[in-house]
Amino acid sequence: MSAWVLAAAAVSACLLPCADMCLRGKPERRLVGLEMASIVVTIAMVLFSVGFGRSAFIDLPVALAIMSFGGGLVFARFLGKHL
Repeated sequence: MSAWVLAAAAVSACLLPCADMCLRGKPERRLVGLEMASIVVTIAMVLFSVGFGRSAFIDLPVALAIMSFGGGLVFARFLGKHL
């Protein structure tokens, strides 16, 4: 197991607090948990693809980063109606 895969596993462990924020709390905290989880997953996917030597799979985390930003904006727009 390479250092890249170990780093990806350590970064993936950071999803537990994000999941806790997404599942409990006020809608504002849920939005923060969603945005943080998308950042953590993007970083973990980059580390896994480098760790396994599959540089062609870097496109997927890049697409995830772009789409999660847009999804967060849409979620925040709908959240604004309830505040």
